[in-house]
Amino acid sequence: MQVEEKDKYLLSKEDLENKIATLTGGRAAEDVAFGVITTGAANDIEQATKLARAMISRYGMSEDFGMVALETVTNQYLGGDTTLACSTATQEAIDRQVIALVKKQYEAAKKTLIENRDALNRLSDYLYEKETITGEEFMQILNQFPVDGEAAEKAPVTIGSAQTVAENDDSGADSPS
Repeated sequence: MQVEEKDKYLLSKEDLENKIATLTGGRAAEDVAFGVITTGAANDIEQATKLARAMISRYGMSEDFGMVALETVTNQYLGGDTTLACSTATQEAIDRQVIALVKKQYEAAKKTLIENRDALNRLSDYLYEKETITGEEFMQILNQFPVDGEAAEKAPVTIGSAQTVAENDDSGADSPS
């Protein structure tokens, strides 16, 4: 579940692309970690697809279509049904762009996970043990790994009273430092 600290009403194209990458991250993690995919990401896939479609057909974030609204929202407060207001050929072009955008962001998420596989493993171990994680706990674990070639901190992370990162410390010490 994603938690946002403050409401943000205006999102840039980059913000929306990052949201799509985040939404596809669960499926990407399954693929990277297990080499299989499951039905677990169905809702995220639906949300990513809706967001990509809105970017292209409502928000004017397509280079091919520019600032043309190709989709309208009816009954905005009663579910927000959408209707495409364009030709069949344009609808097919929208579909191709939606697919390409979601695929591109899925690949970006997958690349990030592959590049940060140690952090992925550490976080998944923590979640397997605790079932939930706070933003602070997440960042404490994540900060133990290199970013853009910088050296990772070697001190083990203590979260609450549990020593969670010390098991994978390469120092060979039996007790936390």
